[in-house]
Amino acid sequence: MRPLVCSLFALASLQAENWPQYRGPAASGLGSGTPPLRWNTTTGENIRWKTPIAGLGYSSPVIWGDRIFLTTAVPAQGAAAPVKLGLYGDIKPVENEGAQSFQVFCLHRRTGKILWQQTAVQTNPKIKRHPKSSHANPTPATDGQRLIVSFGSEGLYAFSLDGKLLWKKDLGVLDSGYYVAPEAQWGFASSPVLHDGKVIIQADVQKNSFLAAFDAKTGNELWRTPRQDVPTFGTPAVLPNGEGGLQVVVNGWKHMGGYDISTGKERWRLAGTGDIPVPTPLFANGLIVLTAAHGGGRPIYAIHPDAKGDLNQNKSAIVWSQERAGNYMQTPLLADGIAYFCYDNGVLTAFELGAGERLYQQRLGTASGFTSSPVAAAGRLYITNEDGHTFVLQQGKEYKVLAENELGEPVMASPAVVDGTLYVRGGRHLFAIGQ
Repeated sequence: MRPLVCSLFALASLQAENWPQYRGPAASGLGSGTPPLRWNTTTGENIRWKTPIAGLGYSSPVIWGDRIFLTTAVPAQGAAAPVKLGLYGDIKPVENEGAQSFQVFCLHRRTGKILWQQTAVQTNPKIKRHPKSSHANPTPATDGQRLIVSFGSEGLYAFSLDGKLLWKKDLGVLDSGYYVAPEAQWGFASSPVLHDGKVIIQADVQKNSFLAAFDAKTGNELWRTPRQDVPTFGTPAVLPNGEGGLQVVVNGWKHMGGYDISTGKERWRLAGTGDIPVPTPLFANGLIVLTAAHGGGRPIYAIHPDAKGDLNQNKSAIVWSQERAGNYMQTPLLADGIAYFCYDNGVLTAFELGAGERLYQQRLGTASGFTSSPVAAAGRLYITNEDGHTFVLQQGKEYKVLAENELGEPVMASPAVVDGTLYVRGGRHLFAIGQ
């Protein structure tokens, strides 16, 4: 039991100098080195470089060695319609955007120079996007051998790290719009996860939802498990199963749960009370943590990884839960025995991870939307709102703001943190922020 789990997190430790998927190793959001407390885009303080990125995309940068990979959607004619930021309830999709060029960028990590650029496909999107969304939401994934890129309804692609197309796969129309109003198309957001030669895809959509694994070398389907849930937007996670093996854990409303990574067979399930699940499941201190926040509740669940069966019927595997403290858009952050949850209005709540005791609750500045998920390094927590304002906090049991910084551009994507540098995607540029 121990050796396999230990090897998983030893691998995550070795990958700390890389950022191979959404939220980095094991989706933890935990980076390496010591990023700066302060930066200034006007004076250039601690701005190592910034590179213009065309089009509109909310995918996060992923990093392997000296290469950064990023995706975007560039309108064939004109500019992308402005994104509507802030706290609001408009569910109508953006209309009449026309054809998009779905592009993949590779940049040099040290200089920001674009090394190569490939167009995966140019076409009219099959699904419209939410006014706060884009046509390039899923973050790529890499294992140092290949790059896996999802453009949702426009296909799944594998590239070499030099930009050669290795294979592509049509996954059909993936419409993850609002289940209450199916005509309100919102695009697709779940990112691929690449683990041990398997590409894991979660597609909770209006019709024919599934969780599937594909061969990373060939694109051949290894297994597919149907799912019965409303559309969701979270990325799956490969986490320990408490028995020496691994499982794929997914968020959901009617069906959050764990699946055997080799076969796709269901291990456990739990129906929650947040009906638009977005955050990715996490693992720390021997617990799987899931959260959602929309509709009837804002739950947090801390679950033992060896859970089996229907947890609504047998709650013994639920170590603790909170019904009114979870996240809507952001994936939380677990570090040093403390769980940090930032709601989309900027209310930050910290819990002791082992028993779920609340340590503090504070609002970050004035009301603004928070979509980008927090990251941490060197005992500091970095949380950025949609206006590009970053709060730097001291990790720990007490609320302490160390610094605040302006980027000067909207920020929707989650940063990457490697070797003391924050890589932040703004509305127009990719920034490298480091001393």
